[in-house]
This record gives sequence, structure tokens and C-alpha cells, in this order.
Amino acid sequence: MQIFSEKIFYAISIFLIGIFSTILISKVSKIFFKRITNRTKTDFDDFIFEAITRTIKPIGILLSIYFTIDYLSVNDVTFISVLLNIEKLLILIIIIKALNKILIRLLSEATNKINDSSLGSMISSLTPLTKAFTWTIGSIFYLQNIGVQMTAIWALLSAGGIGAGLALKDPVQEFFEYITILLDKPFQKGEFIKADGVLGMVERVGVRSSRIRSINGEIIVMSNSSLTNGMIANYAQMKKRRLVHKLGVVYETSPEIMKRIPLILKNIVSNTDNATFDRCHFTDFGDFSLNFELVYYIPTNNYFAAMEAQQNINLKIMEEFKLNNIEFAFPTQTLQIDRGNSK
Repeated sequence: MQIFSEKIFYAISIFLIGIFSTILISKVSKIFFKRITNRTKTDFDDFIFEAITRTIKPIGILLSIYFTIDYLSVNDVTFISVLLNIEKLLILIIIIKALNKILIRLLSEATNKINDSSLGSMISSLTPLTKAFTWTIGSIFYLQNIGVQMTAIWALLSAGGIGAGLALKDPVQEFFEYITILLDKPFQKGEFIKADGVLGMVERVGVRSSRIRSINGEIIVMSNSSLTNGMIANYAQMKKRRLVHKLGVVYETSPEIMKRIPLILKNIVSNTDNATFDRCHFTDFGDFSLNFELVYYIPTNNYFAAMEAQQNINLKIMEEFKLNNIEFAFPTQTLQIDRGNSK
């Protein structure tokens, strides 16, 4: 009985010493870390030290309980062994949570320092992977610590990894295509593009797919792989748009008027805002028309602004041709009927 009482006394002493040491270490660490953080201008080190000091008390209490139970434990007592393993698990969970907070804050700080929004988005997308990595490493460490035979676990993980690799082949491929889009920047959110026959504005670049609002108004969802593996025309990165306008006049048009038409078209384009004349020529004799080719530039990367300028030029051409009695040609067919008497 006396031996049992002494053991209880020593166990309580171990627990109290552990609690006292925890409180002391917690207070000293706060003072020490505060002196260090006061010397720096950034608040990132404040966050790290705060995350560390917050874990001292719970870990210290759990360790005090752990060593107390371990001192009282008797060999081959399953219940005590389970309690000790639970203690280890709780300590590991606290450490992993604190580590995840620090790593996520580190990623956040890196994102804020980068002026490139695309690269910042890529770094932010690594947050789930970071959490998964720390929890996986922590779980393996815990299983090894409690004496689990890892040979069978590694075999299961290998088999599961193969199965998961086959199942996640497409999602993983799309994720890497997403990284490719962010780094290579064939297009960005808000830009007007043409991809796989779809013409529209990019509204969102996601991990697996991107969303494009077409000129008809509907949302087109396209996989990132189809975008990166296909041909993309990015109109937003154009400094100016080259527009080619072909028109034909009737064969009855006189040579004098034919000579005036390029000058008329040049004046129309030159007098239009946001339009630059390039050239205009009488190109060929068509089946039913005398054809001209007008080329001019619109100094904008906005598709709708370019269409507005083109519309204004087209309407002005109609007005000037009407004033100068110039007729547009259209497909015609001449039929000759033989009215001779049949015998």
C-alpha cells in the first residue's frame, strides 16, 4: 500500500512539474519572441511565433498527462497503451494544424508579393496540396511510431496509388494544363479569344475547365486540355485589327468612275474615327461584277468597337455610292430565248 501511495505521489508530482514547466515555457517564449518581433517591420514573424506559442500549452498539458500515465502504466496493459497512443495522436494533430497555418500563411504572403495575378492564383491553388502533404506525412509518422508494420501499408498505398493514378488521370492532366495556362498566359480573364470555333470573352480560368461567354451570350465550358492543345486566337493582345472589305460594282460603271472609287473609299476611311487607311485597288473582273478590295486598320483590341467602326464605314460607303450614282453588283443570270418558228 505504501509503495502504491508513493507511486501516486510521484505521478502527481510529474504531472504538476509538467504543468508548471508548460506555463513557465509559455510565458518565457512569449517574452522572448516579442523582443524578436519588435525588431522587424513585417507581421509575418509575429504570426509564426504566435502559432508556435499557442501550441506550447496544449502540447505541454498532453505531455504531462502522457508521462504521468506512462509512469503509472504496467507492462502489457492494453488500456494504458491505447491511452498513450491517443495522447501521441492529439499531440501530432496540434503540431500538424500549427504547421499548416504557417505554410498557408507563407503561401499567402508569397501571393501578395507577386504582382502577377495568374502566378498568384497558381500559388493559392497549392493550399489543398500542402494540407494533404502534411497530413499524409504526419499519418505515416504516427503509424510507424505506434508500431504498425509499414510493409503492408506501403503495399496498400502502392496499389491504391496505381488505382488512384488511373482514376485521377484526367483531373491531374487538367490541373497541369491549368498551371500551363497560368504560366504561359495564352489568354487571361476578361480577354476576347477564339478557341475551337468558339468566339467569346474569358470569364473564368478554373483548375479543370475554363468558362467563355460567347457573343451570343451563353456560357461555354471548355476543358483546359482542349484549350492548350488547340489553336487559340487572342484578339485582346492585338494592337490593331486589319479589316479586308471586298465589294463589286456593275459592269456598266464607266472607267472615269472606276478611277474615282479608290479615292472615295480612302476618304471615307480617313474621315472615320479610330480607322487607318491602308490600300484600295481594283482587283479583278468577276462573273457579274468589277471587284475592289479595301484594306484598313482599327487601332483597338476590342472586338465590339472594331465592329462598330466597320459598320460606320459600310454605311458611309452606301451613302457615297448613292450620291455618285455607283451601283453595287449582285449575282445575275442572262437567259436568251430563241423565238424562231419551229417546223
